[in-house]
Amino acid sequence: MVAAVVGSYRGRLLALAVAGLLVRILWVALEPETHPVADETMWVTWGSQVLPSPEVAFSPLKLRFIFHPPLYLYFVGVPAVLFGSLEAVKLAQCLASALLVPALGLAGRRAFGETASLVAAGIGAFYPELVWFASHFWAETLFTVLLWWAIERLIAADARGSAAAAAVSGLLWGLTVLTRETVLYFLPIAALWLAWRRAGGVRRAAWLLAVCALVVLPWTLRNWLVFDAFVPVSTAGALNLWQGNTRLSREQVYEEYRAVHGRIEKYELARRRAIESILERQPLWILEKLRDEMPAFWAAHGQPIVHLERGAYGPVARPRALAAVVVVLSPYLAVLVLFVAGVARLPRGRAPALVLAFLAFYVLLHVAAHGYPRYRLPAMPAVFLVAAHGWVAWRARRRRAGEAPVDRPHAWAAAAVALVLALSVGPSLLAWATRPWPPPWFAGVGVEGAAEAPGEAPQAEGH
Repeated sequence: MVAAVVGSYRGRLLALAVAGLLVRILWVALEPETHPVADETMWVTWGSQVLPSPEVAFSPLKLRFIFHPPLYLYFVGVPAVLFGSLEAVKLAQCLASALLVPALGLAGRRAFGETASLVAAGIGAFYPELVWFASHFWAETLFTVLLWWAIERLIAADARGSAAAAAVSGLLWGLTVLTRETVLYFLPIAALWLAWRRAGGVRRAAWLLAVCALVVLPWTLRNWLVFDAFVPVSTAGALNLWQGNTRLSREQVYEEYRAVHGRIEKYELARRRAIESILERQPLWILEKLRDEMPAFWAAHGQPIVHLERGAYGPVARPRALAAVVVVLSPYLAVLVLFVAGVARLPRGRAPALVLAFLAFYVLLHVAAHGYPRYRLPAMPAVFLVAAHGWVAWRARRRRAGEAPVDRPHAWAAAAVALVLALSVGPSLLAWATRPWPPPWFAGVGVEGAAEAPGEAPQAEGH
């Protein structure tokens, strides 16, 4: 994939990828002592203990696992068994996470130009949250790299008129769906984009869909054989949709959910109750959801801070905790500002439109269900790409003072994006400024002098 890129560009992109890998390995080696929390414990238990157990022996037909897609489970289990250590899983995640860098570079080069693509790749190499996730057991690392290579191959298929690239994108898209099901619903949009007003586009779209189906359908068949029910990938989405739309408390949802026996019965209950909840909230449902979920999705917060607040690092002195918050949040806020600048100078073209369409889809998907800072990480590369373009455009404008100003449609679009982000990020920034540590989700036992943490809501079942 990289071979077609000119040597100097290839060398710089490779150097950024290697630097990203080294930073991640260094973080794994130097991270303060910690332990898995929340869903991490589920992935570790099922991946390193249940999956390789004699009763299951890596067989999908013997594995009673349907709440989440399966690929990350195997990603944890195979290195853990081969090397006898979860450290091997962390190193595999370092490598996977570093592979995001060339994906950003190659996709960005076609969408926003060479300089912006290298800036975006550099952000991906050193972005603190991406580095942090490489040493923790959530599906985000694997999901994000598969997703953005799938998008990169999609853009390449369109640019080169290549059915082979479309097929590879379909393969990667299928693996992405088997890591997290949410992107399955973007696939028709991707196929339509690939087919629209392009000679041979329909054939390439057919390859994309066919190969993706060949990857996903065996797991759908497995669900039918093991659970005697049609479940395309997993059952978690129904519970998330119910939880994000009901007026019941989280505790009440889980109490009702756990009272039902059987995984498929739970799935059917959650799906039915989710639809009922959405219908009950019409006609103001979408407005209420935008009001509630956008601040949750874009909040100035992050999973490393949550991990610290939960006490997973043990008691941490307040100055060190605040320093960690600054390290995590400063780059995030900076790329949001540059994203607005990128929208103001957004180039016309199919590839930029695809990047923004995916970002809009992903945000609205979590508005429909529920927002949380961890969920935005796989969409952040889209923000990086537009932000990198904004940085390059700003630098170019400074060098050429006489350049034409931003046209009115772009100015209005940038102003609208700035307003939405301000309304979304503002409440959490206000919380940081006005509330005692730690804001705004957990009382937190991980910071010295913090209050005792209240009982957390029960975690979704991991099986």
